[in-house]
Amino acid sequence: MPERDAERLRLQLRNDNKGWKKWGPYLTERQWGTVREDYSKNGDAWNSITHEMARSKAYRWGEEGIGGISDNKQHICFAFAFWNHNDHILKERFFGLTGSESNHGEDVKEIYYYQDSTPTHSYQKMLYKYPQGAFPYNKLVEESKKRSRLEPEYELLDTGIFDNDAYFDITMEYAKADEQDLLIKVTVENRSKTAAPITVLPTVWFRNTWCWGYENYKHKPSLTGIGKSHIEVNHQVVGRFKLYAEDADEFVFCDNETNFEKLYHSPNLSHYTKDGINDYIVNKKTDVINPNNIGTKASAKYTQTIPGNGKKVFKLRFTNQTPKDAFADFDTIFEQRQIEADAFYASLQKGIEDENLKSIQRQSYAGMLWTKQWYYFNVFEWTKGDPAMPKPDAERKKGRNNAWKHLYAANILSMPDKWEYPWFAAWDLAFHTLPLARLDPDFAKRQLSVILREYYMHPNGQIPAYEWSFSDVNPPVHAWATWKVYEIDKEMNGGKGDTVFLERIFHKLLLNFTWWVNLKDEGGNNIFGGGFLGMDNIGVFDRSADLPTGGHLEQADGTGWMAMYSLNMLRIACEIAIENPVYQDMASKFFEHYLHIAGAMQAIGGDKLNLWDEDDQFYYDMLHKENGDAELLKVRSMVGLIPLFAVEVLTPELLEKLPEFKRRVEWVLNNRPDLASLVSSWDKAGTGETRLLAILRGHRMKMIMKRMFDETEFLSDYGIRSLSKYHKEHPYQFNYEGGTVRVDYTPAEATGDMFGGNSNWRGPIWFPMNYLILDSLEKFSNYYGPDYEVEYPTNSGKMMNIKEAAEEVSKRLLALFVPDANQKIPMYGEYDKFQKDNEFNKNHLFFEYFDGDTGKGLGANHQTGWTGLISEIIRHLYVAKE
Repeated sequence: MPERDAERLRLQLRNDNKGWKKWGPYLTERQWGTVREDYSKNGDAWNSITHEMARSKAYRWGEEGIGGISDNKQHICFAFAFWNHNDHILKERFFGLTGSESNHGEDVKEIYYYQDSTPTHSYQKMLYKYPQGAFPYNKLVEESKKRSRLEPEYELLDTGIFDNDAYFDITMEYAKADEQDLLIKVTVENRSKTAAPITVLPTVWFRNTWCWGYENYKHKPSLTGIGKSHIEVNHQVVGRFKLYAEDADEFVFCDNETNFEKLYHSPNLSHYTKDGINDYIVNKKTDVINPNNIGTKASAKYTQTIPGNGKKVFKLRFTNQTPKDAFADFDTIFEQRQIEADAFYASLQKGIEDENLKSIQRQSYAGMLWTKQWYYFNVFEWTKGDPAMPKPDAERKKGRNNAWKHLYAANILSMPDKWEYPWFAAWDLAFHTLPLARLDPDFAKRQLSVILREYYMHPNGQIPAYEWSFSDVNPPVHAWATWKVYEIDKEMNGGKGDTVFLERIFHKLLLNFTWWVNLKDEGGNNIFGGGFLGMDNIGVFDRSADLPTGGHLEQADGTGWMAMYSLNMLRIACEIAIENPVYQDMASKFFEHYLHIAGAMQAIGGDKLNLWDEDDQFYYDMLHKENGDAELLKVRSMVGLIPLFAVEVLTPELLEKLPEFKRRVEWVLNNRPDLASLVSSWDKAGTGETRLLAILRGHRMKMIMKRMFDETEFLSDYGIRSLSKYHKEHPYQFNYEGGTVRVDYTPAEATGDMFGGNSNWRGPIWFPMNYLILDSLEKFSNYYGPDYEVEYPTNSGKMMNIKEAAEEVSKRLLALFVPDANQKIPMYGEYDKFQKDNEFNKNHLFFEYFDGDTGKGLGANHQTGWTGLISEIIRHLYVAKE
């Protein structure tokens, strides 16, 4: 098959996670410290299993590894371990600090990059930078403890471990010869001028399913060494495989079972426990590995001294075939898969000329694909405990996620970050699906579908947030993401849309919409609360907790999100109704629901309370006190920009296809002047009236854009800030009987501990919100056209149309990733290694959020989940124009 079509054809073979996608990067990078593995009495997940315990503890709910892969149910796992002959432990898993160890929350302390992947994982590539000196585990912990929340995090580069280039670049690659025939290559390059030893341990093992006391899983799979030739892998469910390791020194075996003697001072179930290979290699113990070359965990051992500036390549093959020579066609297949991967991306990136932009986009796609993970969590079993294990404390039944016992997740899901956030997060997931839809529309659609299935969604209609608290309330962005994925899929499918997908999602979203209306509109007045809504510390108070003042909040963002939700559902209903006219009734329902929300937000005068402040020309949250008083909390934050997201354009061409809906729209506009005033329209000769449904129209739209495009307020050199810079000189203070709370402009990490302090919405730039702003500006531009101008930046005297202003914001976001006039990449801040060293700066990290003043990357640094939206921004700036 032609190289340009090979990957596309593989994708078309089936739309699930089997076939060519049966094997992929489905291991997590951190299983320790997760809620799933926490069986403690007090719910202290970080200390229930620590990094130190991880090498000795068999996990219950999933497996972790470096550059790892597994089958689509994670029965058979493969990953790499390394030893630099200086560390006190093998490098089997990435190291990082827990929430309490770091001054700004949990943080991985390693340097690695996802460099490439095709959607079927027919080719994958990842790079890890492994120091040759002793890894500074203790130094990272101790120095971080000394730092206050006012100081930046202490990073691996700060330790000096890379100063003299005494490190290995370890490139891990996979190429599939067939669906269950995987070629594996690891290349170790010595970046130092001095020769250095390394032990490489490609490792295969089984997820432990046999120790928990379930009859259905009592069968124990087996690994068997056949001389120095290969390891036989036998699993009752997945089948028989062989792992060939070219020129391995030896094979070493133990069991993926807990070392109870070490951790809990009780007898072991196996003499050869999970940490056996570590103790054999590092501590030279010989009685900890099985001399019979059998077990449930095994490594091929390679020890080499790599010359200064030299390299060594190690080859393996994992297959269900029995090739005569496992490595005869190895290089040919690898080269072919790389050519096919290049062809796949060449087609996707047509129109992008700049090689650096191509690299940024391709690595962002790679990160999206590498951060797939098989996520397993049966809350009912987790709550009651396993038959063969000690019975959990009775308090667990009343503890975390006790209202979610129906939740049974066992799916391949897109993770925000497989180390810092190795669990699905509902609203993150919605943003992930946009770039994923460019790569694999079926996978993107399945992500949106599965989170709404009856074994995820609560019977009351709530979408689970994340494992730390499934009951937290996230912004309702799934309808928006569903429509965006539908549009992308339709574009890629020659104009034919998947309305079956739309209809299936629509019915589930109806349940969720009803949940919002019933539970979050406290006064029944179409003004919504919602609580947390994803943006951690953006509010005056912790919005996920009871207010210290008593009373309740009516939130400009909660109400804006619901107006947006109504319009998203309206647009979906219209699309389905083109094929099934019955859905015109649903379009009418959401049209009127939107109008009532918009009317509530526009309320002016009389006895109506209003979230719009006429003095400041901005939206604020409103605190309703127990004594009946109400007060606007005048924090100029992203909360006040969110009403911008509630915008939809109804064209005459669309309305002509929906005569019943059109009649209903016209009836409302003719007979309800109070509601008609909420809809703008204009006549285009020969086509009829185009209708604009938007909370922000006319004067208020201009005022919000004026603030948003003001460089002294929201507009940074690198995008739109989450909090206005106005609060740098004018911090907001709120006094109440319990004390005073204050909101300052804080452009970098959080200076407080709300939500653990590991994220900050009081000044930094966040990609998901910026992308929603860009998407909304595009809709406004579609309505107002090229002749309607705004001042950008505010007070600059420069006028441009809305589309041009959106492009300028896009360019500021892209500026985070590319060298500026001084040849510095803003997101890498003060780190010269990232800025100047070509072995570092040719690769790209994708930070969770960015300093609102300097652009420095902050938080998780492999958050391709939503920062991967840069791929869509690059596409809009370059490919769309083509």
